Amino acid sequence: MFLLYFLLWIIFNGNFTLEICLFGMVIASTMFAFTCKFMDYSIEKEKRNMCRIFRFLKYICVLVKEIVKANLVVIHMILSEKEEIEPALVSFHSDMNTPAGKAFLANAITLTPGTITVTLEESDYTVHCLDESLAVGIADSVFVEMLSELEEEDAKWEEE
Repeated sequence: MFLLYFLLWIIFNGNFTLEICLFGMVIASTMFAFTCKFMDYSIEKEKRNMCRIFRFLKYICVLVKEIVKANLVVIHMILSEKEEIEPALVSFHSDMNTPAGKAFLANAITLTPGTITVTLEESDYTVHCLDESLAVGIADSVFVEMLSELEEEDAKWEEE
């Protein structure tokens, strides 16, 4: 929260000077102290949010990498005259516990070219794949692993 306050201060000022930074740190510290005292926030929550941000940024990087890879595969499928495209509907079950985790997984699948999440009912996904080759390993993809790790970390923080 402190970093958010500080970044907002810098963005709203439009300049980046030593004076603005020092004054911004004082303002951000004051706002952070107010948030901690009156809005049930703490340094422990700040640490948890920082861990979440870094893991979430890692997830975003992996998502972008997978989108680029899938784009290249789909481009190859389109430009290749030898390959015959065989669409497929694939159903699988995921062990995601939270609604947010389930939605993030469905969105990651849909954002990846060549696949669309058709339905999500409880923890059962139905995915339309442009070709059967795109359906291989969809149930235990890197997205499932990373989102499961995020859910486990959240569960640990909530227990404490």
